[in-house]
Amino acid sequence: MKPLVAAVAVLVVTSCGGAERDLAETSSPALETTDTLRARAEQGDAEAQVNLGFRYATGEGVPQDAADAVRWFRLAADQGHAEAQFNLALMYYNGEGVPQDDAEAVRWWRLAADQGQAEAQYNLALMYDNGEGVPQDDVEAVRLYRLAADQGLAQAQFNLALMYYNGEGVPQDDVQALMWFNLTASRSTGEDRESAVSARDRARARMTAEQVAEAQRLAREWAEAHPR
Repeated sequence: MKPLVAAVAVLVVTSCGGAERDLAETSSPALETTDTLRARAEQGDAEAQVNLGFRYATGEGVPQDAADAVRWFRLAADQGHAEAQFNLALMYYNGEGVPQDDAEAVRWWRLAADQGQAEAQYNLALMYDNGEGVPQDDVEAVRLYRLAADQGLAQAQFNLALMYYNGEGVPQDDVQALMWFNLTASRSTGEDRESAVSARDRARARMTAEQVAEAQRLAREWAEAHPR
């Protein structure tokens, strides 16, 4: 846990719209019958396998069955499907349909992260940050937070800011911390935005006007280079 704010290290699970507490699905499967989806999945269609696994995990249109969800996620994950790898990792992390296993969660999140999936990069960063399933490693956590932050994931931007604020895995740097807090606040809503604003204000309180102006400039430049 980071000392600056209370609630940070919550594993994110992805949906099509971004970081929410949902498993990943890949298209608009609600428009497709379960029988049709199953037929495609049985023919080896990885996206159909992910979406069928999603239905079993959530009980949408079929009886909820975590073990069946794992089976379909694994078939797609073994084909290299990043969302399936992410979901399979989540099942291992939560012990749903399989025995709980942080090391297996790390293995599958790493495969998805290596394909550039921001939510997997963030979750893997948290595992290194907290020492779950891997030796605790702030430097590796920072590297992974940065990969996800540069894709615009607000949770990763917030935690990267905290690492700079506290000097964990990087030299302490209030300018970088404020830059990332500013970006988080601009990309968050509700309680997440309130946390980012509170952290931003705490960082500003110990900075000079010149440092604040530099952080704001860097945040503007980053936002211009990474349009939503």
